[in-house]
Amino acid sequence: MPSNSSRMVRINEEVMRNLATLIRQVKDPRIANSMVSVIRCDVTNDLRWCKVYVSVLGQFDHKEIMKGLKSASGFLRRELAHSMSLRYTPELVFVIDDSIAYGAHIAGILNKLDIRSEDEDGSQLGSELS
Repeated sequence: MPSNSSRMVRINEEVMRNLATLIRQVKDPRIANSMVSVIRCDVTNDLRWCKVYVSVLGQFDHKEIMKGLKSASGFLRRELAHSMSLRYTPELVFVIDDSIAYGAHIAGILNKLDIRSEDEDGSQLGSELS
């Protein structure tokens, strides 16, 4: 692992925090009407590019949200430059991350399963051990 990895972790977290705040300020209706969350940011070592993983809560057209984020990337980059003091402000590349929706889907499936614990079956754990 490179010696500056802790620095890159701090930069990634700071970019993620700032972008999460800045996305709420975007006035584009494609973004303002949806619940967009920044999941993770990966800034390259040379600070030229940043891959921003976003999640959208609800049933929205992901293509329209991506178009809105791409059109707002200039504003977001400029505001990010004002809020952070880096040598370069990275170009923002947005990627939809469906891991939260997928996790909620799996949790829903698990909740629907009819799994009873041993206590509900009438058998007691203490009587089996003695």
